[in-house]
Amino acid sequence: MNVLPEMLAVVIVRDGTLPGGADEVAAECGGAVLVAGTGTPEAASAFTAAQRIWTAEAPRIAPGALAAALAPLLEAVDVVVLPASPDGRDIAARLAFQSERPLFAGATRCTPKHVDLSRLDDSLEVPVALDEPAVVTLIPGVRGTPRPVAAPEPVELTITLPDVLDAEVVEILEPDPETVELAEAKRVLGGGAGLVRPGEDGAAVMRTLTEVAAALGASAGATRVITDAGWAGHDRQIGTTGVVVDPDLYVAFGVSGATQHVGGLGRPAHVVSVNTDPSCPMTAMADLGIVADAPEVLRELARRLNGAADG
Repeated sequence: MNVLPEMLAVVIVRDGTLPGGADEVAAECGGAVLVAGTGTPEAASAFTAAQRIWTAEAPRIAPGALAAALAPLLEAVDVVVLPASPDGRDIAARLAFQSERPLFAGATRCTPKHVDLSRLDDSLEVPVALDEPAVVTLIPGVRGTPRPVAAPEPVELTITLPDVLDAEVVEILEPDPETVELAEAKRVLGGGAGLVRPGEDGAAVMRTLTEVAAALGASAGATRVITDAGWAGHDRQIGTTGVVVDPDLYVAFGVSGATQHVGGLGRPAHVVSVNTDPSCPMTAMADLGIVADAPEVLRELARRLNGAADG
């Protein structure tokens, strides 16, 4: 595995798809990343923050067996960092057990010497010194990613999954767009201050946005104004102090495009802005700008989608 770095990102992939937070953990570890799972060559080529990549192809995702196979490879690594994605969280606990290391879950920052942990629903940050080898999970969307670089050629490693008592996969269900983590959503409808008129029930408006998004196979997000008002959960906040998203499509309803919000957009393939202001930053950066009243457009979408469902 050549010379191992002090810190190494470990990203678990299924069928070549990178989970949310993959590039962030790569960047946090100085660009050094081990990609393990199924479809690792395809996943390796999708990184934008990796400078050194190793791949470990597995015949299937078996959490206990995969952790047991990876533990010897990572013995010389001081700090192993995984994204706090579903598979990352699953493997991290088993990997910590296999390698007899402490697990620090829910980190917002990690260095070879210390880790900052988010606690009490993000209201408390706990700094912890790392004085022994450890496993860490990094919360997606808290660190952002540096300027994109071309993914290097990966170094292939061979692993064999041992026969251990393991979780058995009965069925894999597609994620519900309404509840999927925003960092992993491929389509996102975002609601901003311009979506809620004065005196309106903002929570009800956001419920409508969520229903429209679900009907379109998308997830609903929001700006900080919306989450601060309590009309949407903090896990739905898009921005530098919220979740960083990187969808194929982002539709912004009444979003002006403040720097804090735009900083959490990543690199969406297509952006649509619905706003009465044709000169606002969001419309200026959009592929398609719809100069219209965002609440009315949302209501009309809801009406038409409900009509289609009834018909």
